[in-house]
Amino acid sequence: MDIERLTIRGAGMTLILRTPTWAPLLLIGMLTTGLVQSPIPASAPRGFWALSENLTAIEGATVELQCGVSAPGSMVQWAKDGLLLGPNPRIPGFPRYHLEGDPVKGEFHLHIEACDLSDDAEYECQVGRSEMGPELVSPRVILSILVPPKVLQLIPEAGSTVTWVAGQEYVITCVSGDAKPAPDITFIQSGKTVSDVSTNVNEGSQEKLFIMEATATVTPQSSDNGQLLVCEGSSPALDSPIKASVTMNILFPPGPPVISWPGLEEGHVRAGQNLELPCTALGGNPPATLQWLKNGEPVAIAWGTEHAQAVAHSVLVMTVRPEDHGARLSCESYNSVSAETQKRNIILEVTFPPSAITILGSTSQSENKNVTLCCVTKSSRPRVLLRWWLGGRQLLPTDETVMDGLHGGHISMSNLTFLVRREDNGLSLTCEAFSDAFSKETFKKSLTLNVKYPAQRLWIEGPPAGQYIRTGTRVRLVCLAIGGNPDPSLIWYKDSRTVTEPRQPQDPRPVQLGSLEKSGSTISRELVLIIGPSDNLAKFSCKAGQLSASTQLVVQFPPTNLTILANSSTLRPGDALNLTCVSISSNPPVNLSWDKEGERLQDVAAPAQSAPFKGSAASRSVFLRVSSRDHGHRVTCQAHSAELRETVNSFYRLNVLYPPEFLGEQVLVVTAVEQGEALLPVSVSANPAPEAFNWTFRGYRLSPAGGPRHRILSSGALQLWNVTRADGGLYQLHCQNSEGTAEALLRLDVHYAPSIRALRDPTEVNVGGSVDIVCTVDANPILPGMFSWERLGEDEEDLSLDDLEKTSKGSTGRLRIHQATLAQAGAYQCIVDNGVAPAARGLVRLVVRFAPQVDHPAPLTKVAAAGDSTSSATLHCRARGVPNIDFTWTKNDIPLDLEDPRYTEHTYHQGSVHSSLLTIANVSAAQDYALFTCTATNALGSDHINIQLVSISRPDPPLGLKVVSLTPHSIGLQWKPGFDGGLPQKFHIRYEALEIPGFLYVDVLPPEATTFTLTGLQPATRYRIWLLASNALGDSGLADKGIQVSITTPGLDQTPGDVDHQLPTEQPPGPPRSPLLPVLFALGGLLLLSNASCVGGLLWRRRLRRLAEEISEKTEAGSEEDRVKNEYEESQWTGDRDTRSSTVSTAEVEPYYHSMRDFSPRLPPTLEEVSYPQGIEDEDLAFPRHMYDEVERAYGPSGAWRPLYDEVQMDPYDYRWSEAKYEDPRRIYDKVAADVDTVEPSSLPFELRGHLV
Repeated sequence: MDIERLTIRGAGMTLILRTPTWAPLLLIGMLTTGLVQSPIPASAPRGFWALSENLTAIEGATVELQCGVSAPGSMVQWAKDGLLLGPNPRIPGFPRYHLEGDPVKGEFHLHIEACDLSDDAEYECQVGRSEMGPELVSPRVILSILVPPKVLQLIPEAGSTVTWVAGQEYVITCVSGDAKPAPDITFIQSGKTVSDVSTNVNEGSQEKLFIMEATATVTPQSSDNGQLLVCEGSSPALDSPIKASVTMNILFPPGPPVISWPGLEEGHVRAGQNLELPCTALGGNPPATLQWLKNGEPVAIAWGTEHAQAVAHSVLVMTVRPEDHGARLSCESYNSVSAETQKRNIILEVTFPPSAITILGSTSQSENKNVTLCCVTKSSRPRVLLRWWLGGRQLLPTDETVMDGLHGGHISMSNLTFLVRREDNGLSLTCEAFSDAFSKETFKKSLTLNVKYPAQRLWIEGPPAGQYIRTGTRVRLVCLAIGGNPDPSLIWYKDSRTVTEPRQPQDPRPVQLGSLEKSGSTISRELVLIIGPSDNLAKFSCKAGQLSASTQLVVQFPPTNLTILANSSTLRPGDALNLTCVSISSNPPVNLSWDKEGERLQDVAAPAQSAPFKGSAASRSVFLRVSSRDHGHRVTCQAHSAELRETVNSFYRLNVLYPPEFLGEQVLVVTAVEQGEALLPVSVSANPAPEAFNWTFRGYRLSPAGGPRHRILSSGALQLWNVTRADGGLYQLHCQNSEGTAEALLRLDVHYAPSIRALRDPTEVNVGGSVDIVCTVDANPILPGMFSWERLGEDEEDLSLDDLEKTSKGSTGRLRIHQATLAQAGAYQCIVDNGVAPAARGLVRLVVRFAPQVDHPAPLTKVAAAGDSTSSATLHCRARGVPNIDFTWTKNDIPLDLEDPRYTEHTYHQGSVHSSLLTIANVSAAQDYALFTCTATNALGSDHINIQLVSISRPDPPLGLKVVSLTPHSIGLQWKPGFDGGLPQKFHIRYEALEIPGFLYVDVLPPEATTFTLTGLQPATRYRIWLLASNALGDSGLADKGIQVSITTPGLDQTPGDVDHQLPTEQPPGPPRSPLLPVLFALGGLLLLSNASCVGGLLWRRRLRRLAEEISEKTEAGSEEDRVKNEYEESQWTGDRDTRSSTVSTAEVEPYYHSMRDFSPRLPPTLEEVSYPQGIEDEDLAFPRHMYDEVERAYGPSGAWRPLYDEVQMDPYDYRWSEAKYEDPRRIYDKVAADVDTVEPSSLPFELRGHLV
């Protein structure tokens, strides 16, 4: 026998009981025969054996929320969003709600019919306190209702036909009805999805409902004529999308209608035939209107148009009827531009069989008597003949008659009289109509001949007499009779009472009474019984007319009812209890025994009583003394039959009243997350259930009615929400019922996210030193690995912290840096994550202190300025260091007196970068052409740089000329500009082929380019190339070997070398220049000069006069405020982009020189400035100041100076000039240089000769 394991835990003990698997089969109650208790799933909450998960349903569906309760006798009700629905199964006030299931089994399933949006809520199954157990509340079950859109509204109206002009845009709007969620709307034009759609989601008529509005812009084409423009709405609540559509109609004069007849003979047709006559009309715009008429009356006005073939067609579909004989069918075609209606006619000739055949008279007669019948047909064309058949035998009619019928047809009639016999019973009597016109088919009417005669023999088939039958056995008794027409009626009796099927479905012994069945000449009726005790020795009889048959059954059955009687209903620990078990009736007799939770008990016999159903009765008693641990235990009485090998059980559940006792599974420590919820559960056993649960925290009693952040549940559990770290600690629980009290202590441990309490920012360290970045947090729990560190920066290599030591102890984490380097300076982030979100992040800057490092672009930096006592020069000095740097200046190793008004210093600090700008006003060649030294100093050391202030001069030779690309016909060159001498410089290329005498010259364009592709070369030829720089004072010369290269171009069959860099500037390809071209240009220039020498002198003097006036005005226009502002803004640029105009460069480039051309602050007039007359005498031509310098200062490009310490990497070849404020200075330089070239060098003033003083 299978054994089931059941575990019961009490205070301080665990009982493992073994009970038979059939133990839960007995019903609670006195008179029932058994109930199967459903097992409790392991995942269900305590007290429940079945609960529904969260559900999603579509509006209108039926939903059942399951609730299986382990204590069936308890009062159970459902709550909807906190509203109690009540324990009444019909749930008044909610007509669509009711409870389903068997309450005895603990089934209280909430059944909801036709769900709607009001059912979208949270539900709880609540179990009231009873003798079977304490109050229980199930977890919340969320029911989400999906509401499909009911309708789509189109503008224009859905189902309508719109007439549009092809190629124009039209707007169509589609609005959905209320839905949840908002549906997706798609427009489909002629089967294709429209892409130009805008949508808008609006609130619906109720809360939680939405309305989707979509607008589409469509451009119909001629192919859209007759097609649908569909608005399709889809939603998870729909099995298939809902649709609304309009028909697009885009309209020719038709030709005469043509009718296509389906057969050879036009007009000849058979009645009942489905006639489809297509009528077509070619052409037409608007499409032709086709109409069918029958005898002048319209019968079909629908037509279609095939746009591809420009054909209008209409099909007349009709089922030909006899009355259509002689009808005229007409097809008419017309449209709005037709002159008259065109018509085509067809006359119908209809052949039709008789629609029905009727046999008059009765076919039921006793054997050996005559039967008279008449067969009549409906009208047919042509007429039909009639004949009679009985089975397979033809009968001769008595007479036949033919009459005129409807629609030009005829009616046939035949009479028949014959004698019937027993063997004719059940044969088919048929009247058949036939004709040559209907040779392939016949028309019949058949009746079954019924010959009456009496029945024969009757008997019962069933179990043999005297056989023992167990109760519950399905027994089949069959009553059979042979012969008889009509079939005899068979009636069953039990002990002289008629047997009928039970009217009550809950009858424990169903009886199935079969209907009469016939097989050949045998008639039968069966009686199916589920044998019960009342069938023991009962007589079952079957009667058919005067015939009768009977049988008797012997039934073996267990006790029909096992009843337990108790001497007391109220028990307390130590009370005595006397139980008596009574078996009402059984066959054969049974043995009674007692046990309690699997433990056999001693019992005594009790007086016996009389037994019903001709069976035997039995009775035994047992004596018990109860304790609190016996509460809820079952005392079982077993009635066992050895012959039947069957046992029947009944139990008495002990109800012992005792004070509260905490169970072994009571939780003593509860963990919660800050700002979350906490539930301090209660596992207590008591009978009756505790009347009150009192909670105390830190000496204060919590209100039983609840508070802003707590409530006491019906089960006694304490629920807290918005928990804070201050809520952690010990909570005291006091339980009480009518029998006594009990207490327990529970601890709440609140976990909360970390927060940084201490993080020193910035953290400083000297280069090579060690430092700890300390991060202190407040968190619970404190985990060993909750600290992590990140380095914030752009360079991926700088982000690695693998070489740094990371430690943590308790709430403090450390990032230890040994031998700090400048590369480690920057932002670090302390990240703390203890598993409670969010993680804490703190930013700290590591400052690495180091001695000044001055940028040294070259051993000697040059700055060019005119020494005419009117120009100014700015010297740039940039250094890096931490802490801040102080700058000092010397001239020729003598400290510079910055109190002198001619010297102005501006100092800028940005992070670890510092700069000093020294502006020298009214530069004098005698005083200021010297070696200036800038010294940067901080607490950790100092560094310096030397800057040479010189006069303007010819440019220095370019540097680093090299070949970067090579092809058979071109050479790519690259170089670095040298010092430009303070004036704009440009580059020239001179080259020669060693096999060809003479030199070729090429100007580099644009002038500031540092790359150039020399084209038009010959393959496999060796070339020598020189690069020269020139400005208005001359060129750099060819003495420097670094400005020439020798290279051989590869042959056509050779592969050119790899190119390191793609150059932006290339000379357009063309044939090589002739050596005679420079000579011809030189001769032409001399002739022009000789002819214009007189006019040129006058024009030159006038130009100088106007230029001097403009320079004076522009020089005096500036202000000191603008000068300081410009110096600060322009001093932020750094790099090697423009060799013509910078005083500072990075230390990574080669020797680099700077002029005053691109940095020229406007200074106010000083005492040293000389006033110049408005006019200049021709014979006293003089240059009071450097003309080119003033031109450059007046027209200096705004983009020449970028922010000095801008961290953004710029393109070194980015020469972008602002066109908003200045004109292109190169035009001015070119004009001035062109004019100076016409003057002899000896005639230039001292300041323009370019000699170093």
